[in-house]
Amino acid sequence: MPNTFMPSFTSLDELLAYQLDGLKWTVNHVYRGSEFYRRRLDAAGVQPADIRHLDDIRRLPFTSADDLREGYPLPLLSVPESEVVRIHASSGTTGKRKILSYTQKDIEDWIHFFARCYEMAELGSEDRVQIAVGYGVWTAGVGFQLGCERFGAMALPVGPGNVEMQCQFLVDLQSTVMCCTASMGLLMAEEINRRNLKDQINLKKMIFGSERSSDAMRARIKELLGLEDMFDIPGMTELYGPGTGLDCTRHEGIHYWGDYYILEILDPETLEPVPAGEIGEMVVTTLCKEASPLIRYRTRDLTRAIERPCSCGCILPLHDRLLGRSDDMIIYRAVNIYPGQIDEVLSTIPDAGCEYQVHVDRKDDGRDYMSIRLECCEDFDPAKKPDLAGDVQNAIKKTIMVSCEVDVFDYCALPRSERKSKRFFDHRTE
Repeated sequence: MPNTFMPSFTSLDELLAYQLDGLKWTVNHVYRGSEFYRRRLDAAGVQPADIRHLDDIRRLPFTSADDLREGYPLPLLSVPESEVVRIHASSGTTGKRKILSYTQKDIEDWIHFFARCYEMAELGSEDRVQIAVGYGVWTAGVGFQLGCERFGAMALPVGPGNVEMQCQFLVDLQSTVMCCTASMGLLMAEEINRRNLKDQINLKKMIFGSERSSDAMRARIKELLGLEDMFDIPGMTELYGPGTGLDCTRHEGIHYWGDYYILEILDPETLEPVPAGEIGEMVVTTLCKEASPLIRYRTRDLTRAIERPCSCGCILPLHDRLLGRSDDMIIYRAVNIYPGQIDEVLSTIPDAGCEYQVHVDRKDDGRDYMSIRLECCEDFDPAKKPDLAGDVQNAIKKTIMVSCEVDVFDYCALPRSERKSKRFFDHRTE
């Protein structure tokens, strides 16, 4: 299949030149169209004409989720309201929701690069894509659907949950691709296994969005369903929605669409660039977003930049899978721990299951204690649970340099979720 939705750049220099033009356009656009951004840029002593090199991005002020909430209901708006054709909102856990505006061009750009995701996952027009993510004001469902339709595959907009209907569609319509959270993917894999439906379905690929998936979870899903491949798709409402990148079939990192946004990986405390290969916070600046552009927006998502080019030959840059969020990080006995680090350790232990919970408590002696509740694999010998607990304790101590208690549970004993599974519980804040 030709690369219909991929950019035409033949070298990294061409991409960087394109990014510079986009950065200049964005700064000029927001300075002219947004009172909020104009005040911020004036306070930083930056005029649009001052942007001459890509490094000048470091002169620009940061924006954050607080700016979106304070600007409610139409924050960062940089075009007349008459040009806004749609709004989407993120799930707000506290206070006002983050609402983002879209012009028709914003929608078209989003659909185009979402179709690129399906192209990079090597789908074809004969594929049937079962979309099991949320619809409504959220960006997920409509993004997956419109990108699929633009790509040219058949979209099955089932929505989240409703396991009975999901199974019926997989069997009756012979869906070949399923888009869902990793937690939903595991739930479906176990349900299909329980119902003995594996030989009645035609599922070949899964595309996971919205949450990190561990290697152990992916391996379990692939084993139960006999999948050919699985992909991670990042995204957030602030940055159009899901579809802002994908790991290709080589799985050497996530290609992100550097022709639509600039990605910086910064230390969340100092806001300075981290050394290559080290964990930092993703900070994004859009290059052509009209209604609600982002300038150095702090996503709070943590990852690493991957400097080497992908062996697939695509020149679009890479970042690692998400390791969690900087506001999800816990400090345990002076050690910073991210959810992704626990994933990585548990995935190296053969008998460890893919579902777990981490609990941190402060006891009467004033000290902090961490315990991990971990499922064992299916058909695991219960007599070996103490050995598995010891293996996990040793691996955590060796890799993350902290001590913990480990309780091994039976397979499927921990709760399953149709959306995102909660795995970190810091009871010290209760």
